[in-house]
Amino acid sequence: MPDDLHMTPDEFRRHGHDVVEWVAAYMERVRELPIASAVRPGEIRGRLPEAAPEEPEPFAALLHDLDEVVLPGITHWQAPGWFAYFPANTSGPSILAELASAGLGAQGMLWATSPALTEIEAHVLDWLVDLLGLPQHFKTAVGPGGGVIQMSASDSTHLAHVVARDRASRAGAPIDRLVAYSSSQAHSSVERGARIAGFSRVRLVDVDDAFALRPHALREAIERDLAASLVPTIVTSAIGTTGTGAVDPVAEVADIARERGMWHHVDAAWAGSAMLCEEHRPRQAGAERADSYTFNPHKWLFTNFDCNVLWVADRAPLIETLSILPPYLRNLPSESGEVIDYRDWHVPLGRRFRALKLWWVLRSYGAAGLRHHLREHIALAQELGRRIDEHPRLERVAPVSFALVCFRHRQGNDATDVLAAAINAHPNLHVTPSTVGDTRFVRLAVGQTRTTADDVERLWTAIARAA
Repeated sequence: MPDDLHMTPDEFRRHGHDVVEWVAAYMERVRELPIASAVRPGEIRGRLPEAAPEEPEPFAALLHDLDEVVLPGITHWQAPGWFAYFPANTSGPSILAELASAGLGAQGMLWATSPALTEIEAHVLDWLVDLLGLPQHFKTAVGPGGGVIQMSASDSTHLAHVVARDRASRAGAPIDRLVAYSSSQAHSSVERGARIAGFSRVRLVDVDDAFALRPHALREAIERDLAASLVPTIVTSAIGTTGTGAVDPVAEVADIARERGMWHHVDAAWAGSAMLCEEHRPRQAGAERADSYTFNPHKWLFTNFDCNVLWVADRAPLIETLSILPPYLRNLPSESGEVIDYRDWHVPLGRRFRALKLWWVLRSYGAAGLRHHLREHIALAQELGRRIDEHPRLERVAPVSFALVCFRHRQGNDATDVLAAAINAHPNLHVTPSTVGDTRFVRLAVGQTRTTADDVERLWTAIARAA
């Protein structure tokens, strides 16, 4: 056995070419692959040897098992016929940036540990403030706030609750008296994040006919809690709920939050990307008065997971909550106050170069290119909504929201479940059955990177045939 088992640069070039070719071929053939994995529980694990190899294996064996072991257990989120959940998009520039980031292997916990990681991230997130029409005080360059890349919107929402809890506790409020609020249609991560942050009291507020939070119901819930000597602490507004794409009245919620001294968090995880298009920005009116705002470029902005962005209007409470400075992390740039140390902006200490893929995507597509694709997806969803409205056996259960269409069979829940199953029986299409109240419905989220009008036409053909 050789003394040095490390892959040489020449071997890396050769094997790297093979891997890139494999990924490129996957992009070409994913359209034809059955989207849903057909393996049984434990089947993938059963294809693996009982013990790790004692001797080195050739790289060809590793690549071989991508096809023989991995692909059979993959649900193909990158298929153009993917209309389930929300998109989780990749793109060529993003994938290549991940490769470069992995090769650099840099650790960005402090500015001093890799200045490029920090400064590119801060600058690119300032670009996005302008691209999404968000307030200037969200910029690290000019405002008291700033942006940071997190793993997911769930992490950002949890963190907002942690900061709100800490702020209230520092003001003398007992933690067991704190209350968090959100719409009953908000993503489950809001309630989950609140409870993990220590909120034992979480209020899920009633919604209107479009499934958006009712401001009057929020006021009533707050008044009841105040009468019970509780402490309203944080409220979350949703721009594009997971179930139906509902948009809460952000401005009215902002008014209530200001009146009561509550932290106001805005969750625009999926729909935030649509704010690149000016025509959709009225739906986030009031976000300029939020304390925090989050969205996921890894959903609908062609930047592969994980890449969530969190902005805060004032970074001081965030840093005050999270900063602990042991001697081994002390350094002159940090103590100068002239740099950002992102380790103080989230729970993990370590952080990789996620900003690189976002930077490459923004530069490769350009703002105009991104707007083009977003508008195309939204137009395709609007056309689907029109066809559903005209179909005698189908009806929408909510307004078409951005690129999300929610509909049911007029004959009821059983017929709707049969309809969803028939669509998903098509090997190259995938949708999500869901429920709101007692109503079963089908969710169609248009937005996969390579979805075209032809793919939507194929979907509509399957729907109309099954209906």
